[in-house]
Amino acid sequence: MPDAVAIPLVLVIGLAVGSFLNVCIYRLPRGESLAWPGSHCPACGAPVAWHDNVPLVGYVRLAGRCRQCRSAISPVYPLVEAATAVVFLLHYLHFGWTPLFAVRVVFAAAMIVLFMIDFEHQILPNAITLPGIVAGLGTSLFLEPGWRSAVIGVLLGGGVLWLIAEVYYRARGVEGMGMGDVKMLAMIGAFLGAPLTVLTLIGASLAGAIVGLGVIVIGRKDWQYALPFGTFLAIAALGASLWGQRTVDWYLGFYR
Repeated sequence: MPDAVAIPLVLVIGLAVGSFLNVCIYRLPRGESLAWPGSHCPACGAPVAWHDNVPLVGYVRLAGRCRQCRSAISPVYPLVEAATAVVFLLHYLHFGWTPLFAVRVVFAAAMIVLFMIDFEHQILPNAITLPGIVAGLGTSLFLEPGWRSAVIGVLLGGGVLWLIAEVYYRARGVEGMGMGDVKMLAMIGAFLGAPLTVLTLIGASLAGAIVGLGVIVIGRKDWQYALPFGTFLAIAALGASLWGQRTVDWYLGFYR
């Protein structure tokens, strides 16, 4: 398929998937069904007509407000749709129209949902992480990173964070990291394999440390403030999915 056709198609698919991800982001933390009822205004409950539900276009047509009650619609909705389309496009440009592209955009969609839910609610739903581990291991039987690396990635990713959380709890008597983070990194390991899981953990830890220090320096929080670590894991995992192998190869080049 020529890029002139594939790129617009990937963007449209990304926008459509992003619209569904908004449903997941809003409903999963609230324990609501993803299938029923249909899209509706959170303020007045009025159903959203199909022509108002077109990704990006619907938001612009409505000027960011519900057609019925005129309540403001969060700009997060179009931002998630646009971000999903961009992430899908980046994966297409990297992997091409291949089976691995399909696997990685499913993984990317999960990371976007986990990022947003953890950022807003500080939870990482089992409904995504646990099936994600299974899906990642299943696809690794046929595609990269291969089942051995995937299994090691699950054990390494989940095991390292579990150990850190356990040591912190025994030393301080309080939880420093939730089990959601453990399961999320195990899922990342299933999809990306052991080397990229390590890279993800390093990247997320560095980003979390920098942001945490910045929050403390400007006086917003103290040292006890708990950052939503899943948000950093999601960003680092997306980077690892796209450019991680190149980064690992570059680093290992110094030892060859």
